[in-house]
Amino acid sequence: MNIPHVPVLLNETVNLYKNIKKGYFIDCTLGFGGHSEAILEKYPHIKLIGIDQDIDALNFAKNRLKKYANRVEFINKRASEALSELKGLNIAGILADIGVSSLQLDNKERGFTFDSDILDMRMNKNQEFSAKDVINFYDKNSLEEIFKKYAESRKYKKIADLIIKNRPINSNKELSEILMQAGIKNKKDLAPIFQAIRIEVNNELNELEKILDLSEDIAIDGTILGIITFHSLEDRIVKNRFKEWAKRCICPDEAIKCECGGNNQKGKILTKKPITASNEEIKKNPRSRSAKLRGFMFEGKE
Repeated sequence: MNIPHVPVLLNETVNLYKNIKKGYFIDCTLGFGGHSEAILEKYPHIKLIGIDQDIDALNFAKNRLKKYANRVEFINKRASEALSELKGLNIAGILADIGVSSLQLDNKERGFTFDSDILDMRMNKNQEFSAKDVINFYDKNSLEEIFKKYAESRKYKKIADLIIKNRPINSNKELSEILMQAGIKNKKDLAPIFQAIRIEVNNELNELEKILDLSEDIAIDGTILGIITFHSLEDRIVKNRFKEWAKRCICPDEAIKCECGGNNQKGKILTKKPITASNEEIKKNPRSRSAKLRGFMFEGKE
């Protein structure tokens, strides 16, 4: 079987769940099943629920994981739509890989690549809203906000101006040529611009927030949550949420003494610093260089 996608931080992710209890493991972003296959192989006492909004990825994963068919269920939805339906299960672990698979990125027909003949970038092909809507219909202020906040580009004003002046834009290839006028001429500089558009199209930051909210809601005592991010904003969201969950005291800063009881922590952080790819992995898979894995274990939940 030809495997089109190399999962990042594979060994590190599997090791995060070394103390996983018996029950269900939920892969919120199943993709092509790389992480899930390794989890199923390493931990034979768990069953897996694989969630993905991309039907192509889900069908591939079904075939890849068919030898574990009696231990796997599949759900074709966004994680934010599916997780609430899983409350009440004995959930041992949850994983979310907040990225795009190599097959999606490299497939010109999906409209993620710099030289694609279309503007798309939808992870869910049934979604109507696409990159074409962002590029051709967002006003100047909205475009500036995307490129400033998500791409963290100093050229956000110039980029927005050029896009508006060159409308209509019908392909990523056209967009790449337009961006060159702003001095963005190589893949390294183009990548954060395209990533920013993709984040907007797929509402990725809001989806991450919902995954965190719902993970807290459905977790039980001992549930291990792992999140892999590829963007500084995503990592910051996860870092801050884990710190909030680990707080014993939730009294306001101006409080003279603790009045909340000092026992409000929801669990413990398993990764003091984010786990990142080794030099060896980065050489084999350059896209892993921005990946960060953080882990949290919920405690005291019934």
